[in-house]
Amino acid sequence: MAGKFLSSRNGWLLLSALLLGGCFFHSRPKPSGGGVGAMPALPPGQRYAEGYQHRVSGSPAGYKAVSFTALPQWPQQDFAASLNAFRKSCTALKNKPQWQNVCAQADRVGSQPAAAKQFFEQYFTPWEVSHNGQLGGMITGYYEPVLHGSARQTAQARFPIYGVPADLVTVPLAGAPQSGTVRIRLTGRNSGQIAANGEYTANLADFPGREKSRSLKGRVSGSRFVPYYTRAQINAGAVNGSAPVLAYADDPVELFFLHIQGSGRIRTPDGRYIRLGFADKNDHPYASIGRYMADKGYLPLAQTSMPKIRDWLRAHPDKLAEVLGKNPSYVFFRQLPDGNDGPIGSLGVPLSGGYSGAVDKRFITLGAPLFLATAHPETGHALNRLIMAQDTGSAINGAVRVDFFWGYGDEAGRVAGRMKQTGYVWLLLPNGVLL
Repeated sequence: MAGKFLSSRNGWLLLSALLLGGCFFHSRPKPSGGGVGAMPALPPGQRYAEGYQHRVSGSPAGYKAVSFTALPQWPQQDFAASLNAFRKSCTALKNKPQWQNVCAQADRVGSQPAAAKQFFEQYFTPWEVSHNGQLGGMITGYYEPVLHGSARQTAQARFPIYGVPADLVTVPLAGAPQSGTVRIRLTGRNSGQIAANGEYTANLADFPGREKSRSLKGRVSGSRFVPYYTRAQINAGAVNGSAPVLAYADDPVELFFLHIQGSGRIRTPDGRYIRLGFADKNDHPYASIGRYMADKGYLPLAQTSMPKIRDWLRAHPDKLAEVLGKNPSYVFFRQLPDGNDGPIGSLGVPLSGGYSGAVDKRFITLGAPLFLATAHPETGHALNRLIMAQDTGSAINGAVRVDFFWGYGDEAGRVAGRMKQTGYVWLLLPNGVLL
């Protein structure tokens, strides 16, 4: 995400799902049972038999090996574009034993679509993904926003975009108890560890969402280690003096959406762009302001789309702090080099508009090819695409849950803001490889 960002990115989006007909898939039966150990691990490169089902003990995710003919509109894919996106994945995957061969082969494939298609069909097995026995899941969209602003504060550009604060400390939770009190020792700038001789005390119950996190993010307050500031506290000036300001935005609403997406670009008055990527977050759980606005009666639930929320907040500036503060999650950024590459996703590689997506890495291998079958949010036409799982997001939870990256700018933002579709997912893994 964007980290998502992030995804970062990362997921408030629309709150009213579209009921899709049969425009992009044929109805399918639920997958039957299957289990761990039904078939031993195969030699590298040997394909699992079609119909073989794999499930990790205790996981809600299920995987069934299928043929490429099961993927809707597979022959019509832009395989060259998908291969280019996969090559970016390989910069992060190529040193992992299970991916070394396919990444080496990807470098040898020509740019012709037929050669790219043959590459995927020869070296990968498609796995139909389910979650708690259900094949259908939710597909949303995200994008890289372009904001107006300035490198320096002006009368119009007065809303700061922060880098990582000096007092934000990340403490790994590996080996930590599930509850109770632990002691924290600082080990460096922005880092600490749980240690019996730590000088600060942390009550794990104080940290929201710790069950889903691999670390605690907090700050020192006297002799205690406490959760980091919320969005409302930061907007009120809590990090002034401790966090570097990378740029200033003209519009606080667009700045909020920048946090949701996890990356973006600031267009300065002289026409230059300041590129920003996800750096860290306060680790407070994401909360939907759209849901809050519907509950308060500010907007009907069916109208809690990005454009409608944006328009309502601009028309009611007296409610701005109240509404935005209901999402305590806050993202800190880093400045990226100039260039036309997409934002850096959680995999550590640039995202490709239309060919990257954010996933739940507990169930989908980061970097892997992912075939997505859903519908375009504006036209309703089939959107069947071979993309790469190159990002994550705090709201992207579940095996059949994808945030589709549309690219950057206003048009990408418009489409992404309308996307909340039913969709189906197939994970492509190297032949012989299981999760």
